[in-house]
Amino acid sequence: MSLNVGWIGCGRHARLMLLPQLARNGIRLAAVCDRDGAAAAATAGDYGVANVFTDADALLAHPGLDAIAMAVGPAVHHAVSLKALARGLPVFMEKPPALDTAGAAEIARAAEKAGKPVVLGFMKRYSTGNRIAHNILNSGEFGAVLGLTGIYMTAPTYFAGEADYSGFFLHHCVHYMDLVPWLMGAPIADMSVRVVEPASGKILFHLSVAAENGAVGTLVMGTVQSRGTPMEFIQVMGDHKRVEVSNIINVAYHRDPPFKADDPAATLSDACDTLTWTPNFTAAANEDHKGYNALMADVAAALRGEASAAPTIADGVAAMANLDRMIALVNEATRGA
Repeated sequence: MSLNVGWIGCGRHARLMLLPQLARNGIRLAAVCDRDGAAAAATAGDYGVANVFTDADALLAHPGLDAIAMAVGPAVHHAVSLKALARGLPVFMEKPPALDTAGAAEIARAAEKAGKPVVLGFMKRYSTGNRIAHNILNSGEFGAVLGLTGIYMTAPTYFAGEADYSGFFLHHCVHYMDLVPWLMGAPIADMSVRVVEPASGKILFHLSVAAENGAVGTLVMGTVQSRGTPMEFIQVMGDHKRVEVSNIINVAYHRDPPFKADDPAATLSDACDTLTWTPNFTAAANEDHKGYNALMADVAAALRGEASAAPTIADGVAAMANLDRMIALVNEATRGA
């Protein structure tokens, strides 16, 4: 069944990352909206859309829509999702769903009242390497997760003009507030932080976390690296096993091999030696390793009312609670300095 979707937000991220995935997943772009009329018109031209709006309320009132989708900002996500749900329309929105936990929780209550799904763009769950890691961790062979180390950096220029780091927290750090408990297999129970801030707009912090299942972790995030270099690495450790994901695409699964140097018959074993994977970028295949197409496939299923693994507004509430807690710790540390 094709879905007629009204889309709000025609910026670069939506046009390059999200909108190209819609038709691949049975979603028809029925109407578009952006307060920048030129951006809305350009997007409409790209996709042959006749219904173009610069006001979200006008788009919501457009007849024949099956769902609302948006990639704007947390304040708009919050306000428009409540209006869409009041009209009985299911919602997809990019993360974050709101400015804080309270806003996300309000959406969750509205979704429950309306009986309609609200799903979120936590695409880190869908990045190829992270999906492989998650499947390994949940295969039954890995055993209990004992610890996680994650590094997820960006540059100060990405959030220029926001020395309070609000954009950095809401659009960057929120990803790991969802991804980390997903990989650890349990909600985060405790946090502590150490921060260094060499200059305004430049921050680096190490966030220690403990999950409800006893796993521990260290997350390194900040704005002191170039976006022109790989800036993401995850290691999940178990008993004599660990999974590493580098740059979201390179996966290594280390197990418990014997020493090889003194064994003249040494070879490699499927049962215990390290397994590695990296994609073949020379293949003539339209593969989306960042995960947007896989995300939108689950989103489409959820909006149709089908079973789906798409992150829900409940996941958004949990991520925002983690984020609010993290922000409070970082702010306290920087003020203390």
